[in-house]
Amino acid sequence: MYFPEYRLRRLRRTENLRRMVRETRLSVDDLIYPLFVVPGSGVKEPIASMPGQYHFSVDKLVEEAAAARDLGLPAVLLFGLPETKDEFGSSGSEPDGIVQRAVKALKSSLEDIVVITDVCLCEYTSHGHCGVLENGRVDNDLTLEHLARQALSHVEAGADMVAPSDMMDGRVAEIRDVLDEEGHTHVPIMSYAAKFASSFYGPFREAAQSTPSFGDRRDYQMDPANVLEALREVTLDIEEGADIVMVKPALPFLDVIAKVREKFDYPLAAYNVSGEYAMIKAAAEKGWLDERRAVLEVLTGIKRAGADLIITYFAPQAARWLKE
Repeated sequence: MYFPEYRLRRLRRTENLRRMVRETRLSVDDLIYPLFVVPGSGVKEPIASMPGQYHFSVDKLVEEAAAARDLGLPAVLLFGLPETKDEFGSSGSEPDGIVQRAVKALKSSLEDIVVITDVCLCEYTSHGHCGVLENGRVDNDLTLEHLARQALSHVEAGADMVAPSDMMDGRVAEIRDVLDEEGHTHVPIMSYAAKFASSFYGPFREAAQSTPSFGDRRDYQMDPANVLEALREVTLDIEEGADIVMVKPALPFLDVIAKVREKFDYPLAAYNVSGEYAMIKAAAEKGWLDERRAVLEVLTGIKRAGADLIITYFAPQAARWLKE
């Protein structure tokens, strides 16, 4: 069979024909909405580097999550900006910490939305690194106890899932052991399994006020050149007890997402990160691209690569567009 008998354009002629043969289908069920919670009340402050994103106090966060729920979004991912910071990130584990208060408020008001919490020290340490320092470097093993304590405090507050993003070796096993010992065997872990030392995190670091005060995070986040190492990271996190594995960022690492999807029959998430969000927002503001088409194309591409779940700041917008 060859041209002119076989014409691929026949099934592209109308929107309904295109819908009928569409291979990848993006759904609101695929999306997780990240949110930033801050101290105070009545707070909804714009994040300059991420147009359309905000710092929310707990009361306003509940309103935003309720709106997300009403759009059909199944889950939110919380990041906290605490009142105080120290070299150990102690405020991240306090029972009355900012994320813990947010989790309690969300679960008391919105039982039907999945509340996921980021587990890391960077937002809570005075130096901005993701772990405890020893002789000027992040000490992997000293950090594990702090991460597990933070994860436990989130779960005790009511979190449905914890998501360690620190990239310390062994942290999934440590968190799993502590949660199980305390009777939380039902709580899943979504691990940032292959988190690369990317230039696309800049806007997030402003939003989370987590820029390192010295050096960078290449000592513990992955080299962007490596894909085989990413597969080893995913393997280890699964063996340690991760229920969902993640690749972050998404767009520069679509090949990694595809490789992970090909090798592992596990739920796979991808993080459409702040820099990816900000690029589209900036280009749309300039009139250089159609924001709706660009966003849906990007999210569909991430899913086509193999992601089951997509963490994206575009989640509410995408949910509205997918309903139209």
